[in-house]
Formats: sequence, C-alpha cells, structure tokens
Amino acid sequence: MQQSTLTFAKPAPVPAAPRRRLHEVGPNWFASVMGTGIVATAAAGLPVQFPGLRGFAEVVWLLAAAVLAVLAVLVGACWLRHPTVARSHARNAQMAHFYGAAPMAFLTVGAGALLVGGEVIGAQAALRLDWILWILGSAGGLFTAATIPFLMITRHEVGPDAAFGGWLMPVVPPMVSAATGALLIPHIASGTGRTTMLYACLAMFGMSLIAALIITTMIWSRLVHYGTSGTARVPTLWIVLGPLGQSITAAGLLGGNAAAAVDPQVAGGLQVFAVLFGVPVWGFAVLWIVLATSLTLRTLLRGMPFALTWWSLTFPVGTFVTGTTQLAVHTGLPALRVAAVIGYLCLLGTWGLVATRTVHGSVRGDLLGPRLR
Repeated sequence: MQQSTLTFAKPAPVPAAPRRRLHEVGPNWFASVMGTGIVATAAAGLPVQFPGLRGFAEVVWLLAAAVLAVLAVLVGACWLRHPTVARSHARNAQMAHFYGAAPMAFLTVGAGALLVGGEVIGAQAALRLDWILWILGSAGGLFTAATIPFLMITRHEVGPDAAFGGWLMPVVPPMVSAATGALLIPHIASGTGRTTMLYACLAMFGMSLIAALIITTMIWSRLVHYGTSGTARVPTLWIVLGPLGQSITAAGLLGGNAAAAVDPQVAGGLQVFAVLFGVPVWGFAVLWIVLATSLTLRTLLRGMPFALTWWSLTFPVGTFVTGTTQLAVHTGLPALRVAAVIGYLCLLGTWGLVATRTVHGSVRGDLLGPRLR
C-alpha cells in the first residue's frame, strides 16, 4: 500500500509579514525622509550652534539620504512589478495626496547635501547632488501640484467633511523648491541664470502659497463644522504648519540671496518683504501650533494609536524652526534666536519619538500595508 506523502511533507515556509508587504509600501513613507532630513537642515542654520551639532547634522543627513534611496527603489519596484497596487494608491482619496511627499523628500535631502554634506562627500559632489535632487524634486512637485487636485476634482469621491492636512501635501512641494532653490542662486555662474532662478522661485512661492491658503481655510471650516473626524487624521493637522514655516523660510532665503540676482532696489524690496511677510505669518503659525497641540493632546488622552501620520509632527515643526531662523537673521532679534532653539529642541523630541516608533512598527510589520496608517 502506497504511503501518503502528506504525512511527511514539510509545511511551506511562510514569509515574514514585512517581506510579504514590502511591495505595498506607499508614498506616505517618504514623509519619514522629510522629517529626518529637516532635522539636519534646521541644525545647519540654527542661530545658536552647540558643540557636536554639526557632526550630528551630518549623521542625520546621511541617514535621510540612505532611507530616501531605499524608498525610491521600493516604490519604483512597486510601480514596475505591482502596477495595480501602485495605481490603487493614486486612486485612494487619502493616500494619493502623499505622492507630494516624494518630491519634498528629494528636495530636503538635496538641501542637506549643500548645507552639511560638503564635509562628508566633498563640496563639488554635494553641489552636484543638490542640483540633481532639486531638479527631480521640483519637476515632481510641479507634477503633483497639478495632477492630484485634478484627480480630486474628476475622480475622487470627496465628502463635505473630507478636508484634512494631507490635502496640502501635493501643493507644498513648489514652496520647498522655492526655499531650496534660493540656496542655489549663488552657485549659478550666469547673471541671467541667477535672475531666472530667483523669479522662478518667486513664482513657485506664489503658486504654493495661494493654494495652501485655500486648503487651510477648508481645513479650518471642516474642524469647526465636523470636528477632528477620527484619530488617524489628527496628526495631519500639523501639516498646515508646513507651508507657513516654509513660506517664511523661502521669503527669508530669497531676500537674502536676491542681491546676487537682481538690482539693489529689487533686492532691498525682497529683504523688506521677508520681514513684513514673515512676521505676521509667524504669528499665525504660533496660533496654529497652540491649536494643533491642544487637539493632539485631546486625542491622545482619548486613545490615538501610532501611525505613519505621526511624521506630520516633524517636517512642519522643522520648517517653523528654519522660518524662525530666517526671521532672526533678518531682524537680529534675540527673542527669535531663542525661539528657534526652543523649536529645534521640540523638533528633536518629536523626531526621536516618531523615528523610534516607526522602526519598532516596521520590524513588527504593523506599518506595512496598503492602507494609510
């Protein structure tokens, strides 16, 4: 009698959950690169420099660059090998907005290369890397700023209480391009090239600013009429701080570098604009910090599990630090110098917490999957 092989057959090995789900890594993971990279760039320009801060910034920048490379490979492989999964991200009314995180990740790492990477990979290599990442990030950001709102209008089902901080993600990249592009102006040899870059950055500044103001108004309206609408989306309220802080940063950097691109009268006007625009927006940013903090603490007390949306607490806070730094440079006020340092300490605390929880959740496989977590 023939013996059944089923009795002795070894069970098929079951791959670990993270391995099974790596192809489902969504664009929201690029927020971790943004949140890590801003820790390095904010440290580079901090008005008060502490011993070891520069070396710390270099290590963090290298970490952000490494994570960016890994995520670029994973998401690229997802589009090539699992296009159905990738397209489902674009069709998802919440996940689609986070495609704006990828361009900002490229821009943040590129700016970090110019600010702190020169001592690690050499000044010329750092400049070339920044140019490459700035071009890729700017092109990607202009693409998301145009296409994701188009999908919202034509494809996505949007309810009256749907507005959340994630809506800002696809329209903010041009503002990041404006701020990081200002850093490249002194490195352009041609006078016409410097002028073109300055005005291009100003155009992207306006493009992003007006769109962000419209969306912020919609988010405020949704909060008043419908409340916070669930725990997972509450951390995304901090994203509103992103365009506020980044616009202050962009205005300051463009004003500071305008003298190399335009005549003194226009350059002087941009320096004045950096203060007259930056200080009022900084005031509203402080108001939003108080409001977002109150709502976040309220939700934590009611039970808010960890999710990737917690990275919304890092990059926006980092832009507030860089914006405050620019105001400190343009006004010379010691109070703003102190505010920038306090903001950076808060940034370090939130980044350490979110990064630790992300590593823990990734190892367990809890954060890997097709949903916006």
